[in-house]
Amino acid sequence: MEQQSKIAVVTGAGTGIGKAVAQIFLKNGYRVTLTGRRSELLDQAAQEVGATDENALCLAADIRRDADVDRVFDGTIQRFGRVDLLFNNAGVGAPAVDIDELDVEHWRAVMETNIHGAVMCARRAFGQMKKQSPKGGRIINNGSISAYAPRVNSLPYTVSKHAMSGLTRSLALDGRAHDIACGQIDIGNAETDLTQRMKAGIRQANGSTMVEPLMDVAHVATSVLHMANLPLDTNVLFMNVMARDMPFVGRG
Repeated sequence: MEQQSKIAVVTGAGTGIGKAVAQIFLKNGYRVTLTGRRSELLDQAAQEVGATDENALCLAADIRRDADVDRVFDGTIQRFGRVDLLFNNAGVGAPAVDIDELDVEHWRAVMETNIHGAVMCARRAFGQMKKQSPKGGRIINNGSISAYAPRVNSLPYTVSKHAMSGLTRSLALDGRAHDIACGQIDIGNAETDLTQRMKAGIRQANGSTMVEPLMDVAHVATSVLHMANLPLDTNVLFMNVMARDMPFVGRG
């Protein structure tokens, strides 16, 4: 089957959204390179769905380092022969403070991971998709609702996700000549370790604190799988999947 031949690279695959997406790919016949900073979490994610060396490659890497990005893609091509899909997912946030209280190192960490790392991963995926035979592939970027409706004190993350939206639009245009599709999923309140704080209440734009609803991260995974399974002449440019009752429509 065509689906069984697809080779996917998933960044940030050890936890949360990246883990859920890597696992649903593996369950649906993809061969997957799982990458993230902690090898034990990558191995666990693959083992939980019964993956083997034939369909899963776990490579610990920090996408802030160009050499690590090269190692991930070189390893994928050596093991599986091509790259059909990149889920450009890895990202970090910073403490929720005013800009004047923001530690410069926290700012740099967000920029290096969420922008530089994402661009370097897209660069390698795009280059491989251009030259492989048959050529082409798909890049799915993990964006954020914050790109167009930021939360209070989320400046580094919000800036980085604006950049991700620009990356998506540019790749979607530049990829046309090479049968490369690029889309973005903007996720609202998927239940992961990073969103547990919302259960205790999170600051709103009007200064109040509100407990926010969450949704099962599995719904993100099925949404990404839908995007991934489309033929290359069809593209979801932007998809928003969110907890229905979260403060987004009418936020502020």
